[in-house]
Amino acid sequence: MKQFQIVYKGEKEFLKELKRFRKKWDDIPKMAFQIFSDILDENTVMKVSASIEKVFPGIPWFGCSTCGNLVDCRLTPQIAVTATIFEKESSRFKIFRYDTQENSMEQVAHKIIKETENNPWVKAIELYFSFPKQSTTKFSEGLKNIRPDIHIFGGIAGNDDIAKDVSYVFSDEGGYSDSDVLAVFYGGDDFYVDSIKATGWKPLGKKFRVTKADGTCLQELDGIPAYDVYNKYLHIKNDDNFFHNTLEFPLLYDYNGVIILRVPMASNPDRSITVSADVEVGSTVRLSYGDPKTIIESISKDSRPIKKFCPDVLHFFSCVARRTFWTSDEPTYELDAFKDVAPSVGFYSLGEFLRADNYLSHHNVTLVIAAMREGEAALSGMQNISEATTISKVPLVSRLATFISATSLELEEMNKKLMTAAVTDGLTGLYNRAETQKRIGQILADIQNESLSLIMIDIDNFKKVNDTYGHQEGDNVIISLADIMRDEQERVPDNISAGRWGGEEFMLVLANTDLSAAALIADNIRQRFEHISFSVSGTQTISVGVTQANSNDTFDLLCTRVDTALYNAKKTGKNKVVAL
Repeated sequence: MKQFQIVYKGEKEFLKELKRFRKKWDDIPKMAFQIFSDILDENTVMKVSASIEKVFPGIPWFGCSTCGNLVDCRLTPQIAVTATIFEKESSRFKIFRYDTQENSMEQVAHKIIKETENNPWVKAIELYFSFPKQSTTKFSEGLKNIRPDIHIFGGIAGNDDIAKDVSYVFSDEGGYSDSDVLAVFYGGDDFYVDSIKATGWKPLGKKFRVTKADGTCLQELDGIPAYDVYNKYLHIKNDDNFFHNTLEFPLLYDYNGVIILRVPMASNPDRSITVSADVEVGSTVRLSYGDPKTIIESISKDSRPIKKFCPDVLHFFSCVARRTFWTSDEPTYELDAFKDVAPSVGFYSLGEFLRADNYLSHHNVTLVIAAMREGEAALSGMQNISEATTISKVPLVSRLATFISATSLELEEMNKKLMTAAVTDGLTGLYNRAETQKRIGQILADIQNESLSLIMIDIDNFKKVNDTYGHQEGDNVIISLADIMRDEQERVPDNISAGRWGGEEFMLVLANTDLSAAALIADNIRQRFEHISFSVSGTQTISVGVTQANSNDTFDLLCTRVDTALYNAKKTGKNKVVAL
C-alpha cells in the first residue's frame, strides 16, 4: 500500500503533475484519489476531478470540503490530492453514498450494515459526512449491531468559516453534495487496520448532571442554565466571543462509558448553550481544560500502538477546535509523533467518528488516527521514529487547573460520604429511620398510583442476647438480619427500601407490592434468619408485622397499624408473621 501526494497549484500545473505521475506505470494500478479542499467552490473541485478522470479514466475519487488539509502531518493550503495504491491482489475497496434528505440516519446505518453483510471482506469503514441536518447519535446507535471486527472512523466535512452550517462531500459517482454521507469500505485477506483517538484535555472541577437538553441545545446543568456554569466558574460572558473564550474549556461528556468532548459553539439569549453534537438528559459532564504539555504527552503515549502496528498509510481526522486552540501559523506540531511513521493525509473537521468497544461515537476536539497496511508488519526503520515535540515547562495555569481538579474530586468524595452518612445507619449500612420515614411519605403521597406495604421486624428476646453474650454478639445478630434485608432490597432495588427503625427494630418499605406478596417476603426473611446459627448465641428468631396502605391512610395511621401487627406477632408466640 503506497500513498502519493500531488500538489494542486492550478488546473494546468495539476494536469502536468498527473501526467508525470501516470508515466510510472504501464497499466493503471488498483488505486483511488482523495481530494480535500478548504475551498467550498464546486467548480474548483470539479476541475480537479475532471483532470483526474482525464489522466486516470475509471479510477474512483472521493473527498470533502475541510477546515484545513493535512498532508504528511502538515497543513496544505486550499486543495490536497492524494493517490492511494493497493499492491496486494486481495485488497479491495468500495465507495457508497447515502442522501440524508431521502434517508433518515437510522436508514443510512441500516443500509451500511446490509452492505457489510453483502461484502464480508470489509475490515474498515471510513465515513465522510456533509454537515449533518439530523442527529448523528441515531446514526451511531443504528450501527451498534454491525460486525464487531469492523473498524469505523471518519469526520464531518468542514468549511472556511466554522460559523457556517454547510459543508460538502463529493465522489466520482454522485458528484458534489451538501446532504450526503460517504462510506468507503476497505478490506481483503492481506489488509490490516487499527484506529485510535487522542484528546489530551483533562477534567476541571465538579461533575454536573444534564437535567434539560434538546439535541445540541444544552439547556440546564444541575437544574440551572448551562451558560451560568461557564459564567460562574470561568467568568465568560454571553456574547459573540463565547466560542473563542470557551475553546480551552469544552465539556467532558460521559456517554455509554466513553468520554467524549463537546465544544460550546454559542450561548443563547435564554442562557442555554449550543454544543457541537447531541447530549442526553441524565448524562454527566464536566468542564475540561486544554493544557499544551498534557496534550502533547497524551498524543505521544497514544501514538505508540500505531507505531508498533507499522502502517503503510495514516489517515487523520482532527477537530478544527484543536487547530484554533493552538493559535499558531503551523498548529500541527502535535502530530510530530507520527511524521516519520508513514505517509499521511487528513483534514480538520467539524466532528470526528471512531468506533470503540463496539460503539461508534461522535467526538469533538479529538484527533482520530486510522492506520492501514497490506501484508505483515515490516519492522525495519522503526528505530528512527520520533516522539512528539515536548514542552518542558508546566504553565502556572496548568498547575492551578490540576490543583482545582484534585480538590474538587476530594470535595465530591467527601460530599458523597456526608450524603451517605446522612441517610444510612452506621452499624448496618441500611437506611436510617429518618430516610425510611421520608420514603414511606413519598410513596404514600402518591398512593393512588401505586400500592405500598410495610414490613416491621423485631428481634425476639434481644435484650437477653445483649445481657448474656455482650453487645458485640448483639451487633453480630443485628448485622446478620440487616444482610438478609439487604439481599431483598438488592433483588428488587426499585421496589424495596430496607431501613433500621431503631435498636433491634427494622422496617421494609415495599412499593408496588400488595399485602399477600409482602407477607411472603416477610416470612422468607423470618425463615432465613431462623436458620442462622451464631457461634456464640446460637439460633435467634424474629417477629414480623405486615400491612398495606389504604387510600385514606396517613403516615401515622399506617405506621401504627404495622406496629400493631408486630405487637400481635410478639403477643401470640413470637417467631411468626402477622398481617393486618
